[in-house]
Amino acid sequence: MNHLIAPSILAADFGNLQRDVEMLNRSEADWIHVDIMDGVFVPNISYGFPVLDAVKKHAKKPLDVHLMIVDPDRYLKEFSEKGADGITVHFEACTHLHRTIQAIKELGCRSGVALNPHTPVAFLDDIIEDLDLVLIMSVNPGFGGQKFISNTYKKLHDLKALSKGRNDNLFIEVDGGVGDQNVKELVTAGANVLVAGNSVFSASDQSLAIKNLKNP
Repeated sequence: MNHLIAPSILAADFGNLQRDVEMLNRSEADWIHVDIMDGVFVPNISYGFPVLDAVKKHAKKPLDVHLMIVDPDRYLKEFSEKGADGITVHFEACTHLHRTIQAIKELGCRSGVALNPHTPVAFLDDIIEDLDLVLIMSVNPGFGGQKFISNTYKKLHDLKALSKGRNDNLFIEVDGGVGDQNVKELVTAGANVLVAGNSVFSASDQSLAIKNLKNP
């Protein structure tokens, strides 16, 4: 199964962040997923630029930065300068989405759009050709460890169909409740990038957990 694994450091041990990032470097992980929350767009605050600096200092794999914040345009340049390889903004947070996506591309970063569970894939019809990545949220954003929303499979099918022949190189990412129990079904439905938090960092052997997600 040819898919990427992007462990989310939101679930890492922040008292041992360097250790956990170095574990990801050694593992079969492809990207490192970085969730930025502002306490406004989502009901939680995660971490900001100092933590991103700390991650970038030790990371040897691309940083997949997911902005769960209002007015993300204000910070795109700074996230790029801090080492983001990809920047994903929320459809629901962008008034002028096409302009935001072009700004991300101009910074040399992979451009992504995230959809909350209630947002239909069809809303991306006018911009699908311009995107490098679409992130389907399979839980309501803001907290880790939530229950997977089963409608995600339909949304993945819909996104695969929407992008077919229009953007065949699209990264289709899914975030929330990803684990051994649903990897095969998610990939079959169309996902080619899997974000995993608790299923990796709560495992007794984290590298093995990543390997099992990569090779189910």
